[in-house]
Amino acid sequence: MTNPKTLSAGQNGGINVPYVNAYGIITKTLEKIKTASTPDRFTQDFLSTKLALKGGSARPIIPFLKRTGFLNADGTPTDLYKEFRNEQLRPHAAAQGIRKGYAALYEINEYVHDASDAELKGVIVQATGLDASSSSVKSIIGSFKALRSLANFDDINEKDVLESEPTPDFEQKFSPIKEVDKKSIDIKLGYTINLNLPATSDIAVFNAIFKSLRDHLIDR
Repeated sequence: MTNPKTLSAGQNGGINVPYVNAYGIITKTLEKIKTASTPDRFTQDFLSTKLALKGGSARPIIPFLKRTGFLNADGTPTDLYKEFRNEQLRPHAAAQGIRKGYAALYEINEYVHDASDAELKGVIVQATGLDASSSSVKSIIGSFKALRSLANFDDINEKDVLESEPTPDFEQKFSPIKEVDKKSIDIKLGYTINLNLPATSDIAVFNAIFKSLRDHLIDR
């Protein structure tokens, strides 16, 4: 069994959350991404020449960006990467990246982004099986917080609510039309009603449907 402490930085072996041992590079890279043009592929050459981030400590950032959804497997920037470069969308993009990369932590605590350091450490230990004293746990905490510092979870929660609004029920769809002042405007309206009647022999069902139509439309 592989010792977690010897895992290659950024690759993380069997650990189910991404991290970089020298997690300060995450903040540096994200700051550079804000202003640098979007590359066709995010490579080590782009990292060292365009972003001026060189040396062994910078190399693990590419696997980290892939696991958090900013890069595809082939290194091409994703839509999330492009959203992150938009100042207005950046907090939402960072929050999405955290939710994707640290899904294992959210399975334990859906508000882990609001957790204290001690609470976050406990969730990481539970999710990864690492020893609490492991240097990898410290690196995971640092990596998580580096991305969290740019995120706005209120924004992502609001979008979720907007996208999940309930569909109006039958009564709401067929609510009566309010009368219009004929002195100010004369509009003639016509209705075309298409009904998909249920396959049933119960006459009470049909009576209820046509009664509702009569009450709300025909007799108005």
